[in-house]
Amino acid sequence: MEYTLYILILPLLSFVVLGLMDTKWKPVVAGTVGTAILTIVTALSYYTAWEYFSTANLNGTYQKIIAFNTVWVQFNEHLHIDMGILLDPISVMMLVVISTVSLMVHIYSLAYMKGERGFERYYAFLSLFSFAMLGLVVSTNIFQMYMFWEMVGLSSYLLIGFYYTKPEAVAASKKAFIVTRFADLGFLIGILILSYYTKTFDFGILTSCDANVFASFSGVTFMGASALSWAMALIFIGGAGKSAMFPLHIWLPDAMEGPTPVSALIHAATMVVAGVFLVARLFPVYITFTPEVLHGIAYVGAFTSLFAAVIAIVQTDIKRVLAFSTISQIGFMMVALGVSGYGGQAGTGYMASMFHLFTHAMFKALLFLGAGSIIHAVHSNEMTQMGGLKKFLPVTRWTFLIACLAIAGIPPFSGFFSKDEILAATMHFSPGLGVIMTFTAGLTAFYMFRLYYRIFHGKKYQTTNGHTPHESPVAMTLPLVFLGVVTIFAGFIPFGKFVSSDGGYYHIHIDPTIATISVVVALAGIGLATWLYRKENDASAAVAHKFNTIYRAAYHRFYIDELYLFITKKIIFKRISSPVAWFDRHIVDGTMNGLASVTQWVSLKIKGFQSGKIQHYAFVILLGTLIIAAIVIFI
Repeated sequence: MEYTLYILILPLLSFVVLGLMDTKWKPVVAGTVGTAILTIVTALSYYTAWEYFSTANLNGTYQKIIAFNTVWVQFNEHLHIDMGILLDPISVMMLVVISTVSLMVHIYSLAYMKGERGFERYYAFLSLFSFAMLGLVVSTNIFQMYMFWEMVGLSSYLLIGFYYTKPEAVAASKKAFIVTRFADLGFLIGILILSYYTKTFDFGILTSCDANVFASFSGVTFMGASALSWAMALIFIGGAGKSAMFPLHIWLPDAMEGPTPVSALIHAATMVVAGVFLVARLFPVYITFTPEVLHGIAYVGAFTSLFAAVIAIVQTDIKRVLAFSTISQIGFMMVALGVSGYGGQAGTGYMASMFHLFTHAMFKALLFLGAGSIIHAVHSNEMTQMGGLKKFLPVTRWTFLIACLAIAGIPPFSGFFSKDEILAATMHFSPGLGVIMTFTAGLTAFYMFRLYYRIFHGKKYQTTNGHTPHESPVAMTLPLVFLGVVTIFAGFIPFGKFVSSDGGYYHIHIDPTIATISVVVALAGIGLATWLYRKENDASAAVAHKFNTIYRAAYHRFYIDELYLFITKKIIFKRISSPVAWFDRHIVDGTMNGLASVTQWVSLKIKGFQSGKIQHYAFVILLGTLIIAAIVIFI
């Protein structure tokens, strides 16, 4: 299966060619070339999935296949960094997800980004991101993953800041880059600790959970926790940064300043699930040696999910609603991994996390692209400037409704099946945690239909300057229809069969009690949103006024951003950085400048000794001789 190497080479080649040609090609040529190459990559990804799942099964277990591998850097006999391609159920699944969503975004952008300055540059950055994300998921070792991980961060920085003349976009790109770099520092330290004791970066060796590999960790502790626990917790911090887990979530809502197709690609379906994929990749290590860290991941995910859902309820920018929705849904995936066992039905949480990753990628990309279609029609992100758009945007309206039903967990849409498995696994682990996640699922249904009704129902849309909204062109609606069809039928995929890599299939079955409760809670959320927002009324304003304090806090994201600004500007910059800068300028630089000034003054005073006149030199020699003679005589 060495042909899989082309899945990485082609988008990299696309980035290089489009980047070098830049304005030398017409925008339509650049877009067509980028889209054509991604079409080939998608076809190769689907072929890889078909071949892998049809041939790699051995006694009920899908084998890990190293399709390509070469040593890149050799440190010693045991420790080396390889560059390769690892195929297993979750990496193959991610190839399909990334290539599918990326292709839809490429097609969609042909119309959405038409006429934008830097169109060619945009497609070059899309290709770079696709290359980095594809390389990340097929990495054979954790250091290779880290390198692609950083490349994903770089390409997302470029895409978020695509509108570089817009101060908000520049600030958002810098915020995303800085926050994720701090998290990635933890990831790197975790990698170094892990490799120092295990003497390997290789996923195959690490996930084999051979006790001999981890024997050197025995007895090594720090602040009451084992060194291995610290290593795995630090690695998770890297994943928490990419996946916007609390308190490292602050970059994601602001990242909506980038083009809307970028939001669909990076912040809905691919980049933000990198943290989930990282935990899933190292899941055998977490569950075998550091279950306490895994349980901590579950609680972090649960809090993040509820926290983001509450904030999403009161946002008015449609892209920010979807951004907080993404944070909440990633929390669901983390919870599922955190409560999971290993193997067979004990691994329901693991399977459910990967299943929800797949279904969420499709319906969240559909939601973001639908939002792009809406923004394209009304030239605004604010729900206050929308309403009554259903007659203007029929295709967008129906596909958006499909995605809302899916994320709300209404059968038979795909989100119902994956979310039901997560709730079942969580209830089995902790009924209390299960209740919290079920309540969060109800909030999800509420804020998504609040969004739907305020866009397509409610007040009649008021045309301005003679502008009447109209449906988007085919290049934009075609991806919506495709993703809508996938969202309808993806739940019926026997997903448990395809993520089995531990000696047995995961059998997806609907727990009638949990499914009934979750559907009732979701319908209650939809019903409440229908009452408040389907028709224009004062009920929602009255509720907001009654809970004004909570409403304002949630609208301002519970002031977490302000807290970060206070800590950075008032404490770090003013109380730490400013004194350090003063010391550097006045003490360090002042000392050096003083030495230079003294040296210059002395040189000016003694430069007469180098006059070049022989009589002066003779006079100095004579004077010196007399002084020395006098000293000798008197001493």
